[in-house]
Amino acid sequence: MCGIAGICCLAGPLRPDFRELLNAVSMSLAVRGPDAHGSWVSKGGGAAMVHRRLSILDVDARSDQPMRSADGRYALAFNGEIYNYAELRAELERRGRTFSTTGDTEVLLQMYIEYGTAMLNRLRGMYAFAIWDEAERKLVLARDPFGIKPLYYATGEGQFHFASQVRALCSIPGLDLRKEPAGHVGFLVWGSVPEPYTLYRGIRCLPSGSYLTVANGRVASPKKFASPAQEFACFDAAEMPKSEGESYERLHDALKESVRMHLIADVPVSLFLSAGLDSGMVTALAAEAHGGLEGLTLGFDRMKGTLADETQTAAKVAKQYGVRHHARYVEKKTFSAHRQRLLERMDQPTVDGVNTYFVSLLARERGYKVALSGLGGDELFGGYPSFQQVPALVRRLGAWTQFPRLGAGLRAIAAPVLSKMTSPKYASLFEYGGSWGGAYLLRRGLFMPWELTGILGAEMAREGWEELASIREMNALASGVGDHKMTGQADFLRVSALEMHYYMRTQLLRDTDWAGMAHSLEIRVPLVDMVLLRQIAALRASPFPPKKPQIVKALQTPLPEEVANREKSGFVAPVREWMQEEAEGAPRRGLRNWALYIYRYFDGLHSGEVAPRYAA
Repeated sequence: MCGIAGICCLAGPLRPDFRELLNAVSMSLAVRGPDAHGSWVSKGGGAAMVHRRLSILDVDARSDQPMRSADGRYALAFNGEIYNYAELRAELERRGRTFSTTGDTEVLLQMYIEYGTAMLNRLRGMYAFAIWDEAERKLVLARDPFGIKPLYYATGEGQFHFASQVRALCSIPGLDLRKEPAGHVGFLVWGSVPEPYTLYRGIRCLPSGSYLTVANGRVASPKKFASPAQEFACFDAAEMPKSEGESYERLHDALKESVRMHLIADVPVSLFLSAGLDSGMVTALAAEAHGGLEGLTLGFDRMKGTLADETQTAAKVAKQYGVRHHARYVEKKTFSAHRQRLLERMDQPTVDGVNTYFVSLLARERGYKVALSGLGGDELFGGYPSFQQVPALVRRLGAWTQFPRLGAGLRAIAAPVLSKMTSPKYASLFEYGGSWGGAYLLRRGLFMPWELTGILGAEMAREGWEELASIREMNALASGVGDHKMTGQADFLRVSALEMHYYMRTQLLRDTDWAGMAHSLEIRVPLVDMVLLRQIAALRASPFPPKKPQIVKALQTPLPEEVANREKSGFVAPVREWMQEEAEGAPRRGLRNWALYIYRYFDGLHSGEVAPRYAA
C-alpha cells in the first residue's frame, strides 16, 4: 500500500516547476507511505514520478520505488499488492528473466516488459500503477478490476498529471477545478462520488478494471480489461456443482485459497473482527491457514454490556479459532476529537467509513501495517435487504415503466405530503420502482433526484443527473448479467452485480482505502477477488447456490451459533447518532444531515472557505 503521483508532457517539455509541484504532491501523500520516499525523472525529460512507500513485501530498500528496469528503459510507480507474484515470478524465470528483489514490484515491472498490457488479466491483487516506457515515450496507467486502489488523472497547461488522491491534484495550478455537476449530484444521490467523476470537471477517476495510455501528446480513452459484473455471465454451465455438498466443498477451497493469498506479507497481519458472519468466516479461514493472528474489534461505550455490544461475540469467535483478541471502546468525545482529521483524510466526500477509520486507528496503535476485512461477503452471498426488496419492487411495479409521465405526476402530487410524514422515496415508488435501476435507486439512494434542485439549483441538478444516466446504466448492467432463469438465480445475480458495481465499488472500497490510509494501514479484502469470483460464479448460478445463513457449511470448524444466526445490523447506531449530532440542523431521515454536513465541508474546500491541511 503506497501513494503514487507523476507528470508527463503532452506538448513541449515538462513545466519548469515540476519538481516543486511533485514534491508538494508527495507531501500530501505522506501518510499513505511513511516508510520511504522516492522520485524519478526520465532521461529524456518527458516524465517524472514520485512514490510513498508502506513497506509490506520485501521491506528492504532495494524494493523502493519508482523502480527502474535494468536497462533503464522502464520505470514503475505502484500502489497495492500482487498476491500471485511468486507464481508469476517462477513463470518469468522459466522464460529467462532474472530478479534482484524478492517482492511483487519487480515482478509487476517484468510482467509488463514481457507481456505489455496483456498481463493485466494475469494479476491477482489490488493495484493502481503507472509505467513509463522511455523508448516509446509512453505512459500507462492501470487499476484493478474491483477498483480497490484509487487513481486519478488530469490535464492542464500541456501536462498530464496523476495521483492516488484527488486533493493531491488540486494543488497543481492550471487544472480545471470548476464544479463537475455529475460528481456533486452523484454524492447527494448515492452518498459517494461515482466513478469516473470527482467534484471537479478537470479531474477524473481511472475506472476500475481499466488502463489508459498517454503517448504522442494524446491521452487515450480508458480501455476496459475486466468487469466483475460480467463474470456472472461467463461461467461454464458444465462447472455447476451436482449437489449441495459439492457446492460448499468447492466454496471452502476457493475461500480458503483467497484468504491464504491475502495473508502473504513480510510483516504481521491482523484481522478486523466484528460479530458479523463475514468477518467471522474470514477469521475462521485465516486460522486454518495461519497461526498467531490477532482479531481487532471496535466497541462503543454507549453499548457496553448490552446485547448490541459486538465485542463479546467477537471474543467468542476469536476463542473458537485460537486467535488473540483485542477490543477498543470508542466514546462520543473520541469521535469529536477526530472529526477534523477524518474529514481531511476523506479525499472525496462520503457518508460512510467512520467505523473503518476507528478500527484502523486501533490496528495501527497495535503496531500493524496490514489488516484483513470481511468486506464483500454481502455482495457475494446476498446479505443485504436489497436482494429481496429490489426484485419484489420490479415484479410488483414493472407495468408502471410504460407510463413514466404518470409516475412522475403522482410523485409531484404526493411528495409534499409524504416528505413530512415518512421517507420522500415513497413518493417515487411508481416513478422508479418498476425497473431494476429505479428500484435499486429507491433502495440505496440518499436524496432523490427531484430533491436536488433545492440544494444545488435547477441547472446543476439537471445537468448532473443527465450526465450520470444512473438508471439507464443500472438497467443495462442488470440486463447484461445474463439469463439464469433455468436455475432461478437471475434476480440474485442482477442485484449482486448492482451492489458490486455501485455500493461496494464506489463507497465501501473507497472508504476502506482512505480510512485505512489515514493511519498508514493496508486493508486487504479476500472476499473481493477476481479469481474467487470466477471460481464461485458457477456455484452462485447453480441450483445449489451458497446462501448467507448457511455459509458456515463451508467452514471446517463452525462459527459460534450466535454469529451464524445473527441478523445483519448495518451501520452501528451510536456512530449514526454522533454524526447527526455533529451535523446539527433540523432532524432528517437516515444520514441526510451528515451528508449535507460533509457536502458543505467539501464545497467549502472548492470555494476556498476551508483551507485543506495534510497533517503527517
